[in-house]
Amino acid sequence: MPEPTYLTAEGEAKLQAELIELKGPRREELAKRLRSAIQMGDLSENADYHQAKEDQGFLEGRIQELEYLLRNVVIIAKNASKDIVSVGSHVTIQEGSFPQETYHVVGAKEADPRNGKISNESPIGKALMDHKAGETVEAETPAGKIKLKILKIE
Repeated sequence: MPEPTYLTAEGEAKLQAELIELKGPRREELAKRLRSAIQMGDLSENADYHQAKEDQGFLEGRIQELEYLLRNVVIIAKNASKDIVSVGSHVTIQEGSFPQETYHVVGAKEADPRNGKISNESPIGKALMDHKAGETVEAETPAGKIKLKILKIE
């Protein structure tokens, strides 16, 4: 059974839009480039043709990846539990005397730590999962073990 892809509704919409773009305008643009390169003749020495074929391979690979992800998508409910950390939770944590930080726990395909979205599969995300506000958890990060106090779950 394939692994589920956890996404917010917004994340799914972004992937759907990318898929539509790739299957429509981007595919058509590549087909035009290929036709143009083929019309130049002698394909063995035609750099435009070889580049277009390579680009086509990447495009088709991305289309297949998106279709697979979207076939196995599990939409994260907006009303995730406020009692325990789960995918979809907004969690406010604090490490020692550092300032508080709030993260949105999302699936790996939607993670964007710089914008406050951490994966449920990341070291911190794994440590937080299934814990309650008030608890202190330990995360094994590349920089070593850190202790995080869960202040609030929304």
